[in-house]
Amino acid sequence: MPDGSPHRGGDVRRTKGVCLFDKIWDAHVVQNVEDGPTQLYIDRLYAHEVTSPQAFDTLRDKNIKVFRPDHVVAMPDHNTPSDQQDVINDPVGRKQVETLKANCEEYGIKHFAMGTKDNGIIHVVGPEKGLSLPGMTIVCGDSHTSTHGAVGAIAMGIGTSEVAQVLASQCILQSKPKTMRINIEGTLPEGTTAKDVALYIMAQLTTSGATGYAVEYAGSAIRNMSMEGRLTLSNLSIEMGSRAGLIAPDETTFAYLKDSEYAPKGEEWDKAVEEWKKLYSDEDAVFDKEVTYRAEDIAPRITYGTNPGAGIAIDECIPILEEIPETDRSQFLSMLEYMQFEPGQKLEGVPVDYCFLGACTNGRIEDFRAFASVVKGKKKADSVVAWLVPGSWHVRQQIIDEGIDKILEEAGFELRLPSCSACLAMNPDKVPAGKLSISTSNRNFVGRQGPGARTILASPLVVAASAITGVVTDPRKI
Repeated sequence: MPDGSPHRGGDVRRTKGVCLFDKIWDAHVVQNVEDGPTQLYIDRLYAHEVTSPQAFDTLRDKNIKVFRPDHVVAMPDHNTPSDQQDVINDPVGRKQVETLKANCEEYGIKHFAMGTKDNGIIHVVGPEKGLSLPGMTIVCGDSHTSTHGAVGAIAMGIGTSEVAQVLASQCILQSKPKTMRINIEGTLPEGTTAKDVALYIMAQLTTSGATGYAVEYAGSAIRNMSMEGRLTLSNLSIEMGSRAGLIAPDETTFAYLKDSEYAPKGEEWDKAVEEWKKLYSDEDAVFDKEVTYRAEDIAPRITYGTNPGAGIAIDECIPILEEIPETDRSQFLSMLEYMQFEPGQKLEGVPVDYCFLGACTNGRIEDFRAFASVVKGKKKADSVVAWLVPGSWHVRQQIIDEGIDKILEEAGFELRLPSCSACLAMNPDKVPAGKLSISTSNRNFVGRQGPGARTILASPLVVAASAITGVVTDPRKI
């Protein structure tokens, strides 16, 4: 297994005035192709059942073996049911999961099978097991690979052909992105979570505002954010177009990773931490772009449209047409037509049909603690269907060990089995057409949670409050 050392193709200690992204990138450069991309060494490849089959077929067709199978970890998650895991009824999903298992057996790759204690959503399992470590380069055929950047790594989603590249050579050809630093300074108000911070940034920058950049999150609010909050924030980096989203490792990072299953142990841990402490942007580092926001300006948020950037504070109204640039009005009205909302409408009090807690965005133990803190001693609204889905079997066990499952059960909720679940319509947890879901997941695209389904993105606190009242509810008011 890789040790997470930043020293691959260079020495980070030689640098001055260099940002964190460049330190890690430069340490992994194998060669720079003239007038072309960089050949970058990859420490960790994650594979799941959806994007990997064609990559393995490419190797098979060319009679190539996996170059470093011990650097690859695979698990099914997208097609995994959350109500039972004895069988996948959908033939396509079942075939994908079976194919992943067969490919891992053939090529000697570590495989966390569905229903086993090691399984879960790949972007939840990787950090919690210490498979994702500071200073690493990490890739996966999944856009939300940016999640792993929260530990102080370069983590990027890649395409199927690129997965094949990494399997064959442990390297990838990539053009180096520009760098952006987003500072959040101050103290987040009560009821405001990392999810709200991400939705706020997207509303300010738009969903394409970080296209072509790797983003580093910094500032006092980030330093005071829990590790699980940082994972949520980095998870959503791709939703504003960013290639990667990373946070400098610190004592919060080290405490989270220490004693995890695959992290270094004993003297090796001490040596690793000393190296990881060098992973930060120098004081005089220059970024291609830098923006700063005040934490105090960020309230609990919800989306009203069909992209994560179309959002408002929960106590605000949807913009009126005159507030939208003329070039964007057609798209704005199209979004509202799909969502069955009106310009200027206030969404607080709008009835919801489904509530979803989970996904690689908010399927961690901290998210279930937050949800339970709102619903404790209350009852789920009869009109609401609620899916509460842990991001891994480890998280599910934490929920049980802490007695959170009892709080949820007494409030009328059922704890389901680890899965991507209702984040996307690739398993049985689909929201019916026309129904309105309030969800902790990462995307509210048209049909994302099911054909014709309508999705409001929100934090676990907002989803919990709405599940109790049956309407979009500000958690600060209950």
